[in-house]
Amino acid sequence: MIRNACLRNFSQSLRVGSAFLKSGDFCRYTSQAAASLQQDCEPSAYSDDESADHMDWDNLGFGLTPADYMYTMKCSNDYFEKGRLSRYGKIELSPSSGVLNYGQGLFEGMKAYRKEDGQLVLFRPDQNAIRLQTGAERMCMPSPSIDQFIDAVKQTALANKRWVPPPGKGSLYIRPLLVGSGPILGLAPAPEYTFLVFASPVGNYFKGLAPLNLYVEDEFHRATPGGAGGVKAISNYAPVLKAISRAKNRGFSDVLYLDSVNKKNLEEVSSCNIFILKGNIISTPATSGTILAGITRKSIIEIASDCGFQVEERAIPVDELLEADEVFCTGTAVVVAPVGSITYRGKRIEFKTGAQSVSRELYSTLVGIQTGLIKDNKGWTVEIN
Repeated sequence: MIRNACLRNFSQSLRVGSAFLKSGDFCRYTSQAAASLQQDCEPSAYSDDESADHMDWDNLGFGLTPADYMYTMKCSNDYFEKGRLSRYGKIELSPSSGVLNYGQGLFEGMKAYRKEDGQLVLFRPDQNAIRLQTGAERMCMPSPSIDQFIDAVKQTALANKRWVPPPGKGSLYIRPLLVGSGPILGLAPAPEYTFLVFASPVGNYFKGLAPLNLYVEDEFHRATPGGAGGVKAISNYAPVLKAISRAKNRGFSDVLYLDSVNKKNLEEVSSCNIFILKGNIISTPATSGTILAGITRKSIIEIASDCGFQVEERAIPVDELLEADEVFCTGTAVVVAPVGSITYRGKRIEFKTGAQSVSRELYSTLVGIQTGLIKDNKGWTVEIN
């Protein structure tokens, strides 16, 4: 039972005057992860002044539907020149570019939302800019300033505004990329860099009503101490594909990784952070270099704390899953996704889910702030004008 009236009040405020929130429009998950941005689709042939009403917004998954425009900004000698918008399309890279040969690249993930009054908003874009800067420093890359980053994202969202779904139907997923585009043969930082931003309308990452069923991976590891697991490097993601594929072939939604040293502490899921709830205590693994500091994670920690929960960032032994009331994942793509079960060494552990769960209330609160249904008293949302 939720022990704090704060979340109930938030939930009630979501329901007042918001017809599209009925029938659980904000809370649809599936046990199978939708394909990430993998399909090679062509940009729309519709003219700029047409709406995207041809889209089936009610059945929008998390696949690539390229929006009309992308943003490009070049950097050489640590100087980023003025960026520009162009039609979404292929880019040219040298076969000897740093990103192709040595994986020198980073990406971010963020969303633009359409409020009920039609206004477009971003959620905490400064945090994405800061995280990109942190990652760039780790990967020996220059990075755009916070203002340059936010301006590029705003321009991309505004140019593609017709692709932002109606309220309650999804969001415009925005993917900033920073890559070593200059040619390099020896192992060294690239001499030139390219900052790109493209976008695609998306629905929920995990579609449907079924909670996630995770598999604890104790053979493969996502990250190691001293590595780059704590930044959003492109090289962190392909290595988990084998573990994900193996888990899905066994009927699981995704993989939960353990620490690579002791193989006993929870780290994170393939592309999202993990939380466990016991009583009034919400715990999540501390970001100590091997775990990505998720912006949704950071926001949920603050929301939960404001609502009276005791939130702990610490090492969490896998055995604590046996006593947990709830488990849920957080991330830009998944938002807040409930976990129905976790299987570890042949033992399946089940957790509370459903309309009365804490994870559902946290989800509704966060999405309410992101979409303007709940007043943003924290200054997290940024209007796109």
